[in-house]
Amino acid sequence: MIETATGVILRTRPLTETSLIVQWLTPTLGRIATVAKGARRSKSPFRGKLDLFYLADFSFSRSRRSELHTLSEVSLHETHSALRREFGYLRQASYCAALIEQATETETPLPGLFELMMGMLAHLPAQPPDPQTVLAFELKLLAALGLSPMLEQSKLTVGAQRLAEWLTKNDWPGSGRLRSSRGQVTELRQFLHGFLIFHLGKIPRGRAGALEEREVAA
Repeated sequence: MIETATGVILRTRPLTETSLIVQWLTPTLGRIATVAKGARRSKSPFRGKLDLFYLADFSFSRSRRSELHTLSEVSLHETHSALRREFGYLRQASYCAALIEQATETETPLPGLFELMMGMLAHLPAQPPDPQTVLAFELKLLAALGLSPMLEQSKLTVGAQRLAEWLTKNDWPGSGRLRSSRGQVTELRQFLHGFLIFHLGKIPRGRAGALEEREVAA
């Protein structure tokens, strides 16, 4: 039986010399894994349609024996090409994608996480890579999972608490407008590091790099 969905690609990796495993995040099915048979061949119908953060409609045949399903067709909607102008954007987006994988079970519908990821991908190129974008994503993800930290009971200073509240509650353009001190960002970064490890068991690799500040070349 063929099923269809809309999703954004979180990760791809080789399965064989000719095939790829593609991890999707969808609003209706949650996180789902598919195998794109022959996708690495030069004449594959998947050629140019399967890359990080591509948004597409796709169809697949569900496996009865595993969580790895067979990809049938892909209709590409958006490549998020602006992310590829600056390595810092890709680094931040990749860490956020890995965090979603770490925090979720496969095939568990969580529409809010799809909206969160799409909003972050659209927001990233609007400014130079900013650590507040990653902190906002972590806080919004925790809120969506029902794991928001109780800030008033934490050891965060008042300024860091206000920063966390702002990043959690405001939309993406709003989260980028707040200018906080480097000390407040560092304090919140260290607090969330411990909080994420406590609740998720570990943090995906790449967080330190994603939180670096860089200037976009003119």
